[in-house]
Amino acid sequence: MLRQRLQQKLLQKLSPQQILLMKLLQVPAMELEQRIKQEIEDNPALEAEGLDDHQTDEMMNDDTPNDEKNDNDDYDENISDDFDVDDYYKGEDEIPEYKLQTNNKGRDDDQKDIPFSIGVTFHEFLKQQLGLRNLTEFQYQIGLYIIGNIDESGYLKRSVDSMVDDLAFIQNMNTSKEDLEQVLKIIQDFEPSGVGARSLQECLLIQLRQKQKEEYSEIRELAIKILQRYFNEFTKKHYQKIMKRLNITEEQLKNVLTEIVTLNPKPGNSLSDTSKNSQYIIPDFTITNNNGELELTLNSWNTPDLHISNNYLNMLKDLGKKNGKSNKETLSFVKNKVDSARWFIDAVQQRHNTLYTTMKAIMEYQKDYFLTGDESKLKPMILKNIAEIVGMDISTISRVANSKYVQTPFGTFLLKSFFSESMQKDDGEEVSTREVKTLLKNIIDNEDKKKPLTDEQLMKLLKEKGYPIARRTVAKYREQLDIPVARLRKELSN
Repeated sequence: MLRQRLQQKLLQKLSPQQILLMKLLQVPAMELEQRIKQEIEDNPALEAEGLDDHQTDEMMNDDTPNDEKNDNDDYDENISDDFDVDDYYKGEDEIPEYKLQTNNKGRDDDQKDIPFSIGVTFHEFLKQQLGLRNLTEFQYQIGLYIIGNIDESGYLKRSVDSMVDDLAFIQNMNTSKEDLEQVLKIIQDFEPSGVGARSLQECLLIQLRQKQKEEYSEIRELAIKILQRYFNEFTKKHYQKIMKRLNITEEQLKNVLTEIVTLNPKPGNSLSDTSKNSQYIIPDFTITNNNGELELTLNSWNTPDLHISNNYLNMLKDLGKKNGKSNKETLSFVKNKVDSARWFIDAVQQRHNTLYTTMKAIMEYQKDYFLTGDESKLKPMILKNIAEIVGMDISTISRVANSKYVQTPFGTFLLKSFFSESMQKDDGEEVSTREVKTLLKNIIDNEDKKKPLTDEQLMKLLKEKGYPIARRTVAKYREQLDIPVARLRKELSN
């Protein structure tokens, strides 16, 4: 039975300006420049120092509504009633141009951009090799589709049967499993060696077989046999079983392991780093130690001075004095562009202020660490701690910390890596979980690899040092550090 009822809800909606700011906060330094360029291209009312002014006539011809193009367009009939040109038009000297450079360098200082290399992408490289093979058009199209399903690591993650169905339904190509296997075998012969494999086992075998073609080796042949027949035992490091079943010596097995270690388990990565145009890490912040005083710089070297176009402000002034439907449409258009430009300039400035304020609070909170570089000096710090200090939402602090890097005298770090939970030592002192992870890593790095420590043993060692944590917590931290279990860390004796 349907019933009608009144329900009152309190909803909070973000304004377009707030949404814009939230998006800009997430953008790291290197991407901000591109975001600003895109905004300048989209909005002719926004200009930047050093860039050519947009042509007003061209804008009017292409974008401005007129009677012929927009007779039915909606516009604000009462725009002239509540519109005051003086609110928008200001003289050249009064236009707020936000100087966002905070690197304390003068105009005459040499500004050098960090170089970027532009190269062919991983998938383009595979397509180039496909084009060099003597293939029919049918095979070439299959090859393109297979390459499109290879991930950045170089693996084919989609099954052959699924791709046969995809080609039939999506591209109306009638293919068979044999057709795809034949083309896949050709792709698996491409560089980088191992590309197009469907599993780690296949990836390593492809590489070994290609090397074996170039130069035969008995050890390589033995490695192929081990990976073919005893891959499961190999991954679990059950070396005694392998030696017994193949009747080989420990020396032979060592040579096999040496051979396998030279292979690349993720062949695509050898090219994917450069395929993304080899972007270096550009730190968003720099912290320097000036005789015991920490100094913070927000790296805005690539942020131009933004301002509103004088042409648009002058148009706004002229249009505000005229009447008529066509004039109101044009006035509405120009006003919207100027508003958008002003919002964007304000958002960039707010981003600047928010990033600086947040990083300043983090720097002061972790002052002992940034002065010494000693990770044991890191205090437990969560997003809420900084949010309360700066008086902002936790979500805002999260956006600032995400994808941002800070350059310190001790290296360049991802900002969010400084946030961690706390734990209490036996003596009552609260320490950061990052400190515990660092200690755990050091213990494992220095263990006897012939008899690696179990999680139980690691727990006891940490407890002896005053860090009372459970075995399951040790396992969790070990996994977060990407360290395998003891059995997989075991190495053969020399």
